[in-house]
Amino acid sequence: MSTRIVTLDFIRGVAILGILLLNITAFALPQAAYLNPAWQGMPSTSDFLTWAGLDLLAQLKFLSLFAILFGAGMQMLLPRGRHWLQSRLSWLVILGLLHGLLLWEGDILLAYGLTGLVVWRMMRDLPDNAQLLRTGIFLYLLGCVMLVVLGLMSGSHPGSGWLPGAAEVEYETFWRTHGGWQAVSNRLDILGSALMALAVQYGWQLAGLMMIGAVLMRSGWLRGTFSVQHYRRCSWLLMSVGIAVELPAIALQRWCHWDFRWTGFFLQLPRELSAPLQALGYAALCFACWPTIQPWRLTRAVTAIGRMALSNYLLQTLICTTLFNQLAWFNHFTRLQLLAMVPAIWLCNLLFSVCWLHYFRQGPMEWLWRRLTSLGIRQR
Repeated sequence: MSTRIVTLDFIRGVAILGILLLNITAFALPQAAYLNPAWQGMPSTSDFLTWAGLDLLAQLKFLSLFAILFGAGMQMLLPRGRHWLQSRLSWLVILGLLHGLLLWEGDILLAYGLTGLVVWRMMRDLPDNAQLLRTGIFLYLLGCVMLVVLGLMSGSHPGSGWLPGAAEVEYETFWRTHGGWQAVSNRLDILGSALMALAVQYGWQLAGLMMIGAVLMRSGWLRGTFSVQHYRRCSWLLMSVGIAVELPAIALQRWCHWDFRWTGFFLQLPRELSAPLQALGYAALCFACWPTIQPWRLTRAVTAIGRMALSNYLLQTLICTTLFNQLAWFNHFTRLQLLAMVPAIWLCNLLFSVCWLHYFRQGPMEWLWRRLTSLGIRQR
């Protein structure tokens, strides 16, 4: 049995908590609001500052961190063999499909499972770290190039996904809060668009991040084998460069009043380039601070979240869909108000994880995933 790396569990917990900072907007506001703060006209000062802060420090950063850790995890599981990995990732695809159709269209599990089914073979067949790293960086940059290509191919007039009319907002509010087959049908349409984006652009970046994670695991960087001083230098360098790259793009988005073509494509590029740097900067900061924070109760609680990452990701979905869909709170709050709700959901994650692991060795969904994986192997 492989030994868990406690620091990685902590970083994974940080990533799960950080992802909610952006996901709560996707749960609670129309689709257009996720990237466009001007979806209802120019935003208020508080709405802009909330969006800008999250865009600079969280947007895509925690997703990138989670993808890097996912690749590191696949690297650790390679010794289990082809059948184990294929079964594990295939079941993740099924879980993601069910999650996306029945609960929430913003699912990432399906994308991770599909990409992982391709990437693990490349990890296995490219034993040279430098070659795997070059391949990962190339694929990530290829995804960035595809974003620019899509911008050049797009028209200048935004659709309802960027600037929805009152009727589109009313209809989205209706199917989200009423559920039923109409909600499933709309989620299916969104899922189809997400799979197209995965194939054309996002999948290249996701694959690249997973490969980078595998290289960092092989080299020992994600095992915490380097000095505290090394991680401290890396954290400040990576975060400083990432922020410097993205900050002008945030100002330019406001200057051009969130014009669809520029903001929806070209000015997304600095964020795409900065996200892996900041994600690795956050990871390095965790390693640098680990000797200090390791004894803290909060650290142990966040580590528990990381050990139950799948269960906690789905718990966030259950909480948010209950609040915003079942209780019809959808489109009733500003970004700042939604941000104020996040700590309460974090507390649910913390309490659930600590209490569950007090009695059990792994989370409920982790247990189910493992059982299904073993079942898939036996049926071969």
